[in-house]
Amino acid sequence: MGVNIQWFPGHMAKAIRQFEENVHLVDIIFELVDARAPFSSMNPEVARIGVDKPHLLILTKADLADPNRTNQWIHYFDTHGYTAIAVDSKQNGANKLVTQTALKILQPKLAAEVKRGMKQRPIKAICVGVPNVGKSTLLNRLVQKRAAQVGNRPGVTKGQQWLRSSKDLELLDTPGILWPKFQNQSIANKLALTGAIKDNLYASDDVALFALDFFRNNRPKELMQRYRLTDADMQLSNVDLLLKITQNVGMRDDYERASVRLIQDARKAKLGRFTLDSMELVNPDEE
Repeated sequence: MGVNIQWFPGHMAKAIRQFEENVHLVDIIFELVDARAPFSSMNPEVARIGVDKPHLLILTKADLADPNRTNQWIHYFDTHGYTAIAVDSKQNGANKLVTQTALKILQPKLAAEVKRGMKQRPIKAICVGVPNVGKSTLLNRLVQKRAAQVGNRPGVTKGQQWLRSSKDLELLDTPGILWPKFQNQSIANKLALTGAIKDNLYASDDVALFALDFFRNNRPKELMQRYRLTDADMQLSNVDLLLKITQNVGMRDDYERASVRLIQDARKAKLGRFTLDSMELVNPDEE
């Protein structure tokens, strides 16, 4: 049994306080969630703080997620009161989709302002999301320049900053934030596997075993091809299968190193596009 994963450093507590202080300055919240774990990467603090504010849920890294599952989740969110879109932040068109969707959500408010004689103005949005969700990449796409610092690791953005996207949109960036305590370790494992938690804060073999269990049940062909596994190998326990993979990739008995390899392969979609969250697993009490 592995050690429970928790990560809530001081700068995240500060970022949540800043989010709470500044949310009144904006018209809409852009919450970015990882399309590979769209439910698990929703931050309950965002829902609590922004309860009275229009909300756009943006599923990032859609190019790495199962497209059918992504469509199912967008439908799920739409039927539960959210406007949700999926984007590949590296592709052209993401900025237009985000801006047009936000304008559509806020159209009644903007029309009412014009009717009262107010000048047409850009809408103001605050961007929040878990670490390493691709927020800086999307922001740079929205503003069409390298305004936000980008890194393929959690915790790159350290402070809040205003960014001008276009005549229609101004953005307040925030650091990636988690919440003080994960509801369960399944959520923690999903966040760790997708890169929202720093790699030195969890046991790599625990997360690798979690990933192995998922892929053998959901992407067995990709798993077998990637690590040259046989049907007999697939009957092994997760622990023995991890040891077999360790041997097959030439790492002898260094299963910790092989665990890191498995996690990185999953993140790079070398085991196929995947979505960890299943709607069958959504607890009605968590909705």
